[in-house]
Amino acid sequence: MKIAWGITGAGHLLSDSVDVLEELSKDHELTILLSGAGEEVLKMYGLFQRVENVTGGRYRELVLENEQRSSFPMTGRFSLGKYDLLMVSPTTSNTIGKIVNGIADTLITNAVAQAGKGRVKTGIIPVDLESGDLNTVLPSKLELELCQKCETCEAAAACPNEAITPGVEINLLKCKGCGACQVACPFGAVTGGRKITIHMRDIDIQNTRKLFEFDGIEVLEHPSQLKKFLM
Repeated sequence: MKIAWGITGAGHLLSDSVDVLEELSKDHELTILLSGAGEEVLKMYGLFQRVENVTGGRYRELVLENEQRSSFPMTGRFSLGKYDLLMVSPTTSNTIGKIVNGIADTLITNAVAQAGKGRVKTGIIPVDLESGDLNTVLPSKLELELCQKCETCEAAAACPNEAITPGVEINLLKCKGCGACQVACPFGAVTGGRKITIHMRDIDIQNTRKLFEFDGIEVLEHPSQLKKFLM
């Protein structure tokens, strides 16, 4: 199958999505579409290289939003029916809010709109699916209560991207998720994979529910459920 997979800027379900992408790449042609935020977040979590590794060749490519400019020309493939399936996972509440209101001003929302016009099956995996609290994982974080404000910050010295301001914060737009800082700090003041609980907003849950009413779109709970499209 020719499968297009969109990634937006959410950390939740991101690693699970990349795991499924790697499995799919063994038997299918994958085009991966990254929103601007999706590209940034993949790098923060140290997953960008894994995504790059599953692309290459015709219909096995990595499409970046900032290279498509405002017209997103590659999405015309969907209206022409050149893909068998479009998946978007993880899908942020911002992306879903635009989709359900007919706004197609980003690479991913434009792809969903064009897939509808080309009758390409579309699966969307929202991060805001049910009301209540959700446990999610953070990228690298400087734990200030553990930081000893050393004269020479070993974590900052080990960072190849100069992403750490000692005793202040990690600039996640520079961070590539390599984990060198976590290994270097002798006081464990830099963490990665820390779990936090966030609360789902009612407006985001309401928008997600509207997706269930859209023809040609199926809402899934987890990337592993993709198998139903491949049977």
